[in-house]
Amino acid sequence: MACTFFLLTFGVVGRGFTQDITIKIHLRGVYESKITLLSLTGTNALKPIISVNASHGTHLLPVPVADMLPAEFILRFDYKEKETSTPYPSEKRIIISNQDLELWVNPPYCNNNDSTWFQKNEKENTVSEKFTKENGKQKEKLSLLQNFLMNYDDTQSQFYKQGIEEYEKRCGSYNQWLKEQSTLHKDLFISHTFQFCRDVACNVSFKGDALSATLSLSKCMSKGSETDRLQSVIAHYFDGIDFKDTLLLHTQQLNLFITTYVNMYASLAKTQAGLDSLYPLIGKTAIEKARLGNPKVYGWLVDYFYKGYESTNMPAGIKMLEPYINDTTCLTTKRQAIEKRLKGIKTLTIGTLAPDFIINTSSNLTGFENPLSFKTGTTFHQYKTNSRYKLLLFWSADCGHCKDLVSKLYTWYNQQHVNTPHGVYPIVDVFALSLDNTITEIPIWQNTITQLQGWKHIRCEGGINSTEANAYFILSAPVMILIDTKTNKICAIPGNTEELKHALDEISKK
Repeated sequence: MACTFFLLTFGVVGRGFTQDITIKIHLRGVYESKITLLSLTGTNALKPIISVNASHGTHLLPVPVADMLPAEFILRFDYKEKETSTPYPSEKRIIISNQDLELWVNPPYCNNNDSTWFQKNEKENTVSEKFTKENGKQKEKLSLLQNFLMNYDDTQSQFYKQGIEEYEKRCGSYNQWLKEQSTLHKDLFISHTFQFCRDVACNVSFKGDALSATLSLSKCMSKGSETDRLQSVIAHYFDGIDFKDTLLLHTQQLNLFITTYVNMYASLAKTQAGLDSLYPLIGKTAIEKARLGNPKVYGWLVDYFYKGYESTNMPAGIKMLEPYINDTTCLTTKRQAIEKRLKGIKTLTIGTLAPDFIINTSSNLTGFENPLSFKTGTTFHQYKTNSRYKLLLFWSADCGHCKDLVSKLYTWYNQQHVNTPHGVYPIVDVFALSLDNTITEIPIWQNTITQLQGWKHIRCEGGINSTEANAYFILSAPVMILIDTKTNKICAIPGNTEELKHALDEISKK
């Protein structure tokens, strides 16, 4: 097959640069390709910044990334080897900083140095590749020693002590190498990511305190309990991380680094209850470390944990964030959302009257008997039902967590009908309030509710900003509120179907 040659130029406007940064792409070895540039960081992470179909000639396309640079990006190629071929994807990670880039690429082999390369004087990506390769070799040697020390059966032997000494020596050499690399490439963005490579025990040794290094290594490498070793790692996890460095926010590694910390710390929990109580402490510990750094990095940590607590419906975690949103030095982007959530936590408590709202007949209503006969201004409190409880479910048909909850809830719903003076009715009448509000979400909702017969469906106009959602301080979905039909008071705010069943069991015992 004859190779087709394309030359593509992206114009990238970068913050603080006097001229545009361009990416020239020499596409070869394929018939054609769609080329997409995606950011790995920021609010638009993994969303296309620009996408073009490569054709003969040169193309100059401005890419609006002024607030992103320097940063890591993904170049995605959806290429056809032949005119009749089905497009096939390949991806290459690149760094865009303050230097024009020129890339010769064969999409099927975009990560093979023999088939894809940058211009000879390119800096960021060249250094990144060399560092990654050498760092892998260095870490491999340390890992071999770590495995030996952690599995050796005689920790009092001279041989084991020699192993500890050798490991400390290698740690010192490794940290010195990292320091040299950071100094050598201090003018490059990639050097700011080197700090994430530090080994925890090496971090301690690097400080030059031989006693603390030995003690740390003794805990990490001895035949002590796994919990002891893990706690030692956690205690020194942030050693060597410069939270004053705002360029950390431009790296994907920061997110991965914090996520690893959360998962490692969470593994200490033995029960679900223990895990729920541990998560707020995990967030507080990390945020306190960042609090001493740059306000933007400090704020990013608050944002990170807020999103985690909100997505898992963890009020204790949200409450833990309150002191930080009251700190004017914390540059969080989620201050208003956290304040709203805190107000909701304080307002929506068990035993209080549930917020009321008008059942708007102009909205899409399904499952109601004669909705057109509603009097103007009929409210949720006024609506009569023969069930003992009303369950408000705020959800979205286009939400993965919601789909999982709805599936389990609907199965349970169909199994809990009971006899009442008025006949057989479900013990809980489900009012499913949809937050779907876009032209793509609404059809999905319309199709989904056909499979959820028996529920009362309301699509809230305005979605997350609707009157109904605001009344209940909803910021994400799914959320359930169990309400007593007679009193309209809140009985429970379950996080899942199991918690709902448990709440009903506890209420029945009273």
